Amino acid sequence: MTLKQFFSTWLLAACAATSAVAAPEIHGVKIEDSITLAGSKLQLNGAGTRFKAVFKVYVGELYTSQKVSSLDELIAAPGPKRLSMTFVREIEAGPFGKLLTRGVEDNVPKNEMSKLVPGLIRMGDIFTVNKVLVPGDVIHLDWIPGTGMVVTAKGKVQGEPFKEPEFYKAIMSIWFGPSPADFKLKEALLGQK
Repeated sequence: MTLKQFFSTWLLAACAATSAVAAPEIHGVKIEDSITLAGSKLQLNGAGTRFKAVFKVYVGELYTSQKVSSLDELIAAPGPKRLSMTFVREIEAGPFGKLLTRGVEDNVPKNEMSKLVPGLIRMGDIFTVNKVLVPGDVIHLDWIPGTGMVVTAKGKVQGEPFKEPEFYKAIMSIWFGPSPADFKLKEALLGQK
């Protein structure tokens, strides 16, 4: 074995050992390959960063029971699902909640909006109560069949679940609808990047 072959083999072995040990990270946020939610093992569908202009806002992760590549596939996928946001910069939670409402308005037909208003008001209240989101704060949007969408912010469940599947689809349209808040994040979460 030549010296060049030795170093090539050593480098490959070192890289393989490193990747086997360390979970991938995006902007310091550790990305898990899988999680357990409501007794089901979910796989990472995709992960990426939400940018606002040039600023990193949060790292998003989508976990599902099977690979999905669209909003309709996400909604149709069996079992629980999780969309996580781990914040990497400080933002005011109230305005963030208003942006979520704007995201729904951008992606849901106008004639369906009136049915969503009570849920959107509740979502806005969740963010108003939390005041500020700082780096490291996490929000989970979990769909649990038979329960609904459970919102967890900063490690605490926020009120009662949102039971309506239509409301869950409307909220997911913020990220996966025809006019997502961030097209690159949509691609990343759907594993298309």
